[in-house]
Amino acid sequence: MASSWKGYKASGPVPEGEEVGVWPLDEHNVTLLDHVCPKDWPNPTRPADFVYDLIAIGSGAGGLVSAKQSARRGAKSALIEKHLAGGDCLNIGCVPSKALLRCSRAWAEAKREDFGFDPPPEAAAISFSKVMERMRRGRAKIAPTDSYTGTVAAGADCYFGTGVFKGPNEVEVAGQTLKFKKAVIASGGRAMVPPIPGLKDVPYKTNATLFNLEVLPPRMVIIGAGPIGCEMAQAFARFGSKVTVIDMLPQVMGPEDADAAAVVKRALEEDGVRFLLGASTSSIEQVKTETESPWPRIVLHVSVDGKAEDVECDVLLVATGRVANVEGMNLEAANVKFDRGGITIDDELQTSNPNILAVGDCCNKPALRFTHMAGTMAGMAVQKALFSPADGLPVNSPSSKLSDIVVPRCTFTEPEVASAGLNAASAAKQGVELDLYTFNLDDNDRCILEGSFPGCFVKVFCKKDTEEILGCVIVSERAGEVLAEVVLAMQNGLGISKLGRTVHPYPTFGEAVQQCGLQYNRKKWQRFS
Repeated sequence: MASSWKGYKASGPVPEGEEVGVWPLDEHNVTLLDHVCPKDWPNPTRPADFVYDLIAIGSGAGGLVSAKQSARRGAKSALIEKHLAGGDCLNIGCVPSKALLRCSRAWAEAKREDFGFDPPPEAAAISFSKVMERMRRGRAKIAPTDSYTGTVAAGADCYFGTGVFKGPNEVEVAGQTLKFKKAVIASGGRAMVPPIPGLKDVPYKTNATLFNLEVLPPRMVIIGAGPIGCEMAQAFARFGSKVTVIDMLPQVMGPEDADAAAVVKRALEEDGVRFLLGASTSSIEQVKTETESPWPRIVLHVSVDGKAEDVECDVLLVATGRVANVEGMNLEAANVKFDRGGITIDDELQTSNPNILAVGDCCNKPALRFTHMAGTMAGMAVQKALFSPADGLPVNSPSSKLSDIVVPRCTFTEPEVASAGLNAASAAKQGVELDLYTFNLDDNDRCILEGSFPGCFVKVFCKKDTEEILGCVIVSERAGEVLAEVVLAMQNGLGISKLGRTVHPYPTFGEAVQQCGLQYNRKKWQRFS
């Protein structure tokens, strides 16, 4: 058995735990690491002539589902991981960020006089150290699901080390050469760091290091107004940081519905976030502080509408998108084509090697880079690798083709923005004519009782003069949960009229979806009156 990380001390002049990217090494992070990066993990040993039915490289959602699902369906499978099982989502993504957002929301609500609370005294403040400890505790509680031992319990072998292809059907890990019939590359992605002069010379953070913070920074600058940037901007502003968000685009959340983006921007501004949009950053530098400070003094030289401005911060978060992990695996030896955008795959996840598939963030499909899509793609990959088309659809996917899948997406600010399919702007670019059915949630009883942020809405887009749903945008509390109903309808060809004729519990946010359906039904009825 592997030894525990308890009592571990880093070698050399680095903080305890920094060598593995996780710190502080308190009881919660030790528990996490014992599950997702067990110290001294003993790799299995197989005979030289042993051939795996399927090997997955990378143990994020895509790799875990690939290895476990294939093992549970009777295949000889293996999983290779060189860092932390669970990938970004568990360790440095969805899980820790949502834990912070929950605490920031609670603190914001505690200060709302309209809820009947007396405003806290000026000296009152949230305990950031306790917020971070709660995050670490929750992450450790979730970790067993993604653990090495959990994968072994499902019937798959687990190898710790870097998987390097030695040929079209061979991969080497930790000195062993493993043979396979099929392989799934699920190597994930990482934060993209823009080539801003001076950035590499300052102690910036990405999502990979942000959640190691133990002290709340007085001032934070976030480069990037996408989902990660907006979520963390709102959380840290509510905790008490002075937050500035800088982005080259003229609106937050780039390709999202413009009305939705406007609501989110207004909500974050009310929380104290400052936006510099349509901005260019010419250079970044770290300057000396005149007084002793635990924080570095980072200065960004920014221009907005031709006006130059210097923006200072103590923590700089880079949240400018993702880049695929394609390096270090010797993909050339496996005849797998790739470029800067990721591994090239077709509509059925096939790479240029007929025995190798790829799923998740490592693929050249940036619009699909979500945890839920990595898991869905893995189910498709297992089906394609191990079974024939006559065996039917993948176990956990609505189709064997990516192009047939309706992809939901959600940004977990308050209010949330959840969407799928087309919106007005994307439809116009494609030359698709739409009918819009919308409902303002200011008139929704549940939103009124919850004291929800004003201006929230549901939009359902249908193909012109039909009830076929082509897209949906929801801005509300729990928008991600509300969206699932519309995605179900879109995926299964259920028209908007059926949403109107479905009984919804009262009072709920989801009634707004029903109202959009009722609008269509009334419109259709009026044609015959």
